[in-house]
Amino acid sequence: MLRSVLLYLSSARWARAIVMNFFLARRAAHRFVAGETVDQAVAAAKEMNQKGMMVSLDHLGESVKDREMAIRATDDYMEILDAIYHHQLDANVSVKLTQLGLDVSAELCVDNMRRILAKASEIGTSVNIDMESSDYVDATLRIYRDLLKDFDNIGTVIQSYLRRSEADMQTLAQEGGVIRLCKGAYKEPATVAFPDKADVDASFIRITKEYMKPENRETGAYLKVATHDPKIINETLDYAKENNVPADAFEFQMLYGIRTQTQQDLVDQGYQVRVYIPYGTEWYPYFMRRLAERPANLWFILKNLFTR
Repeated sequence: MLRSVLLYLSSARWARAIVMNFFLARRAAHRFVAGETVDQAVAAAKEMNQKGMMVSLDHLGESVKDREMAIRATDDYMEILDAIYHHQLDANVSVKLTQLGLDVSAELCVDNMRRILAKASEIGTSVNIDMESSDYVDATLRIYRDLLKDFDNIGTVIQSYLRRSEADMQTLAQEGGVIRLCKGAYKEPATVAFPDKADVDASFIRITKEYMKPENRETGAYLKVATHDPKIINETLDYAKENNVPADAFEFQMLYGIRTQTQQDLVDQGYQVRVYIPYGTEWYPYFMRRLAERPANLWFILKNLFTR
């Protein structure tokens, strides 16, 4: 019930206005968000790189309805790509298609993606297309595949809670897709997504093991295992060891500020870890979805009521 309430609030304009002006909420959000500026994002990325971790930088924003705002968001990504090059960061970028104008027009969105991909290719890094709600899956995969014809530095995301995801991943494996697999953090009907955590986890594990098979890796398929779940992490490690999957043939991805010791432990064991670092002023929806994933994080906010 609490998860459903938090997911509802993540898209409620009235709640957004209240929370974003609430000092303690802004302070709590810094647990998951590196800051609001490029300099703050760079500082966080440098810290992760020094610990042996790769980074994916996300300039927060979504559901843009205005052409100029979509172009401005694209310019923001050009700026962070310049910063990656200037500071020689081991980093790529993650983007949301609705932030780049998908709800305005597909043509605008693709044009903006091409600008970002060309710049990323120029400096030797990659771009990952984040997956949004189930309403956008078909459009996201279509745009991903179209761009893949001209760019080889692109990947996207599949969410294990969607019932369609196993079939999608089978096709993407044959295409040599570079895929971040996560559980999913949007409110979806039971007809579209598994409502029970056990089913979501089981789907995640099945997809992971299938995608990492030798015949799929031979096509160029590369999996980014995006989870903080100890059971799934251990299942992935066991499968990799039992099937001689090289440590550089996949990577773990985790969110900034969550299970930092687990991140370091995996790096110390020789595995690749990429930390997803969000930054920017549009932190509210992201923050609320992180709370929905683990409602116990609400205690972090409550604790701040009694500390300076």
